[in-house]
Amino acid sequence: MRDFLLLYVNGVRHEIRGDRAFASLSDFLRDGQRLTGTKIVCAEGDCGSCTVLLGRVAVGSITYETVTSCIQFLYQLDGAHVVTVEGLKVAGRLNPVQEAMLTCHGAQCGFCTPGFVVAMTGIFESDAPVDACSLKRGLTGNLCRCTGYEAIIKAGLAVDRTAITRLSELYPSATLVADVEQTCRNAVELRGSEGRVAYIPTTLDQAVEFKARHPNCIPFAGGTDLGVQINKGRRDALEVLALSRIADLHDSKIDNDTIVAGACASWTAIESLTAGALPEFAVMLDRFASPPIRNAGTIGGNIANGSPIADSMPAMYVLGAQIELASVRGRRSVDINDFFTGYKRTLMAADELISRVIIPVTPAGSVLRIYKITKRQDLDISTFTAAFLLKRSGNTVDSIRIAYGGVGPTVLRLTDVETWLAGRAIDEETFTEAGDRAAAIVAPISDVRGSAAYRARLAANIFVKFFNDLSDHRSSPLSDRFTSPAPSNGNGNGKVGAR
Repeated sequence: MRDFLLLYVNGVRHEIRGDRAFASLSDFLRDGQRLTGTKIVCAEGDCGSCTVLLGRVAVGSITYETVTSCIQFLYQLDGAHVVTVEGLKVAGRLNPVQEAMLTCHGAQCGFCTPGFVVAMTGIFESDAPVDACSLKRGLTGNLCRCTGYEAIIKAGLAVDRTAITRLSELYPSATLVADVEQTCRNAVELRGSEGRVAYIPTTLDQAVEFKARHPNCIPFAGGTDLGVQINKGRRDALEVLALSRIADLHDSKIDNDTIVAGACASWTAIESLTAGALPEFAVMLDRFASPPIRNAGTIGGNIANGSPIADSMPAMYVLGAQIELASVRGRRSVDINDFFTGYKRTLMAADELISRVIIPVTPAGSVLRIYKITKRQDLDISTFTAAFLLKRSGNTVDSIRIAYGGVGPTVLRLTDVETWLAGRAIDEETFTEAGDRAAAIVAPISDVRGSAAYRARLAANIFVKFFNDLSDHRSSPLSDRFTSPAPSNGNGNGKVGAR
């Protein structure tokens, strides 16, 4: 059992003990290491000014992804290598991305610039082609209010890829990997002042044993929701169970026409996995927060958080996802339709953890459609979500499953409407009446994202939208199904429950 964290920053080794281990990564970098190129603005993971590249060791090598450091805590990062904007220079000179931002006038006040540079460097770490579209997608979540995005995109297009030094060359991994694999074999227990404790197990058995002894501890995976609560003083993490080092919880695969995902599988990994096996789900994930949030947020955390507007929930309801729960008493599976008992309440016992999520692939001959209504195109919390899984016989509804988010304290399965639709003709009159029946069932509230009346209207109108998609024999454009604006005031960060 170790009593310290191992963390590399820009190639420099750190052993971190005591209260320092409970700090956010951004605070550690700025206050502890004087790496002030990492800026803090929102402390919510929304603006991208604090973006860093996070390297994780796997199978003898390091893979780097962008994350927002303000909502990453050090106890999540045992064995990681963090590269900041200062660490991107090559032989003391600006790298090609930094040079392009300078040449193309991609900075004015400069406060957001380091985050853009780091995120853009992450894009060029991949071998995928880079064009204006991929740059815009990759930089979603990095906000600028004075330069304007045109100059930044021009800078990205001007980068000479042949001149880029990859991070694996800039920071040769052999020594680092060997150190991490040798040092990080055992679990870690960290203790700070005021009774703080953070436990970092390496196996699921160790994790459930700790959960049994500390039933009130906070299981910590991606931290994209909990990190915000802690930063804003709404949550105090006195007892933490950090799950980042349990390899089995990160695995995801296709097995017998089902997606089997460890609870700590990131949304980026799930998006990649579902692109071929469940493409409609992958399309939804393309608008699930920003790349740094998807790189950190986990499928298990999204479920455990219990938000009724979590983007993934309606689809998992209609697909009949199974939640595997683990404890010292063994494992059990629960249908997600039975999992939630109220607002942010589940039937998990105090000593249980989510270990796996099993999602059936769309049955042959069925049509899956997922809808998300928000006030802006990217990085926004849902006002309303819906999922339909239809099996048809010619022009007749054979069977249908329908789930709504944002219209009650939990995601709602519309079983009465499903029963009413079975055997009926697929025509506008049928689906209009089905929508009216749905609107009479829901019980939404008014908040900054939309009024109760507006959500009720959406609950009705989405049936007509679904019918039109079926009638056109095509999928609606992304802009229709995932980015329709909701006419209400307020802001949203699009990552509720990503955790």
